[in-house]
Amino acid sequence: MLEPGTLQLSVLDQSFVRPGGGAQVALAETLEVAQLCESLGYLRFWVSEHHNTSLLAGSSPEVLLAAIGAATSHIRIGSGGIMLPHYSAYKVAENFSLLANLYPGRIDLGVGRAPGADMATAVALATDGRPKFERFPQLVEELGHYLWSDSAKPKVCPPPPKDLPIWMLGSSPDSAWLAGELGLPYTVALFINPLAGPDMIAGYRRQFKPSALWPRSHAMVAITVLCADTEAEALALEKAADVNYLAFVTRGPHIDYVDPAAAAAHQFTQQELAFLSRNEGSRAVGTPEQVREKIEHLAARHDADEVMIVSNSYYLEDRMRSFSLVSEAFALSKRAAA
Repeated sequence: MLEPGTLQLSVLDQSFVRPGGGAQVALAETLEVAQLCESLGYLRFWVSEHHNTSLLAGSSPEVLLAAIGAATSHIRIGSGGIMLPHYSAYKVAENFSLLANLYPGRIDLGVGRAPGADMATAVALATDGRPKFERFPQLVEELGHYLWSDSAKPKVCPPPPKDLPIWMLGSSPDSAWLAGELGLPYTVALFINPLAGPDMIAGYRRQFKPSALWPRSHAMVAITVLCADTEAEALALEKAADVNYLAFVTRGPHIDYVDPAAAAAHQFTQQELAFLSRNEGSRAVGTPEQVREKIEHLAARHDADEVMIVSNSYYLEDRMRSFSLVSEAFALSKRAAA
């Protein structure tokens, strides 16, 4: 088991929209959570990109990051991630160069191949009606060229700081290979693909070619974490998450999430339980000690340098409490002050 203090911890926030609250409340809560996570000693605070869903408000990470940067002072902030096939690599370079000039030394540019939406929405996002998923490797290389090459034309203005990193996000061997080939840090989204095994990061490390910003490989796993003062409270949060996940899978992205009290009455079928069981290897649920042990186990199993936690509890106070308890369990504040 890893000793507490040896593992870096970060947070991914998805601007969860609670029924009756709306996007304005969700975005205000994201800013509040960012400020809390900074005070608790987390290394990074990232936001995601999703489209055509009433459940998540974060459709434009670059805009949201500008607000998060203004609301915080030192925590690294970034995109988890920009869905690059929708966009021009040059424009993404401009957006993040501007952010990196606003908040020097704090910006992470995470990119992914997934649409972050259904295919009809992906078509709507594409300027010519053709999403460029097959061009993702070329787009990543173009993006790096615009950010880091002195010979890039046209020039990105304002000029990007040379320490602005690109992170590769993924859940497949293709993304692991590409991250290693380009010498980029790599994040495995276990909370999206819980069946992704340790071979993903192992393959990434084997393929890794040192780059200017990353002389050594750096791997992160992103998992669901639901931590509470008691195991019973944590299990109630997990049941609500499972009920809502099943609703999303079966009914689509425009459902209303139910709260833990309503979810408690749900009786899972054997088929539902079998489907949910696949998530066991991608989440940490329980008391602070239980969660710490599971996080350390998952990090060791996947040979991860860092763990990014997602905690989409229905109520803001449950999310805040979860982040606080995990921080205490890993003594993050003491480590940040050292």
